[in-house]
Amino acid sequence: MIEFTINGRQVQVEAEPDTPLLWVIRDEAGLTGTKFGCGIGMCGACTVHVGGRATRSCITAVQDVAGTEITTIEGLDENGNHPIQQVWRDLAVPQCGYCQSGQIMQAAAFLKDIPDPSDDDIDAVMTGNLCRCMTYVRIRAAVREAAAAMRGDMSNG
Repeated sequence: MIEFTINGRQVQVEAEPDTPLLWVIRDEAGLTGTKFGCGIGMCGACTVHVGGRATRSCITAVQDVAGTEITTIEGLDENGNHPIQQVWRDLAVPQCGYCQSGQIMQAAAFLKDIPDPSDDDIDAVMTGNLCRCMTYVRIRAAVREAAAAMRGDMSNG
């Protein structure tokens, strides 16, 4: 049995230690907002927070998260109203939407570390999250506006 906390709830799972966290999240915990993309940690669709850090769940073994706190897109805000999620909707960022939970989770972790990012900062951090629909301009604008909202300064959004 491997124990960890997911979205504030203590869980125990019976899985092979090398099982990717992604499959435990989706299949055992039933949280399907975290998506499978490439399976090699390159696209970012599977991004979750492990101990507050953006982590690719498709290449993270469940044994490596024992005892940690995991947050998925469902746990970012129970009503889906985290400032980043609100801005994502307001600016109509998603096109197909498949990569967006990973994009949002990457942005949320990033903005905790750099609350007033430049466009270069945003591009550098968000580059690892791929969007097949090429909504990168809207993603950058949303990260910038979410940063301003989280700082309480919408005049710079």
